[in-house]
Amino acid sequence: MLIKYLSSLFLIVISASGWTSSIATANTFGATGLKLFVYNTHGLPTIFAGDRPSERFPKIGILTQRFDLSLLQEDFAHHDLLVQHIKAAKVYVGADEDFAKCLFCSNSGLTMVSNLDSADWEISTVFEPFNKCSGWLGKSNDCFAQKGFQLIDLKNNQGNRIYIVNTHLDAGRHQLDREARATQLDEIARALEGRAEGEAILLAGDLNLDWDSAADRVVLQDFVQRLDLILAQKGGDERNSWKTLDYIYYRSGSETEISTISSGEVKALSQNGEPLSDHPALFLHFEIH
Repeated sequence: MLIKYLSSLFLIVISASGWTSSIATANTFGATGLKLFVYNTHGLPTIFAGDRPSERFPKIGILTQRFDLSLLQEDFAHHDLLVQHIKAAKVYVGADEDFAKCLFCSNSGLTMVSNLDSADWEISTVFEPFNKCSGWLGKSNDCFAQKGFQLIDLKNNQGNRIYIVNTHLDAGRHQLDREARATQLDEIARALEGRAEGEAILLAGDLNLDWDSAADRVVLQDFVQRLDLILAQKGGDERNSWKTLDYIYYRSGSETEISTISSGEVKALSQNGEPLSDHPALFLHFEIH
């Protein structure tokens, strides 16, 4: 126990000092450390974004090189620019080719970037579009986007498996929006109950559930308790004007244990102390063993 504690303490120290590599490393006690980046990129078309995405997305792409896995949301209109600055990493986009597109419709905006060595890791992904949305003309216009979730099956050559969910739920503050979010979480839960029963899970993204809203907290907690999830990190703090809507949750499985090392907000994507997106950039450093 003392050795395991000292090992974890050492990893915390080197992580805080910026010494850790962007590639997952196995320590001498059999645990594998992974660094996760979670970010709603505010990737609307420039005319709607209200800033300069052409300046932000290269920075986001470069930053993903420092993490083993990056889960991005709202990667809508500037994906090609993002990929130009990702280099050799593998990019997985959440999309359903059968989605009925319209003139103004967009894709899911969900992207996973992996810097894991394919010799050590097996990755398979599926994308599931949500069956319900709220708002065409009004209520944040969510139905124009193919919202859903990426379900990533990640397994290393030591036999550790973890199911990762990257998602972006319905926006808006109307009761119909909240009901849509509850339905979407139910879809995620049913998918995990069917495919990842007893397995380790990591779920992250923009849930659009306001931590300070009693009604939203009920929806969130019902989902968390259903899957026995633990909160690793939530976005937003007293320095920021936006609501806390971004989360990272996890649970251990019967064969794979998840241990958190450190988490917080990525300051590299900030200017004058404020993140460049309208959401904070989150990170989680954790071990699986």
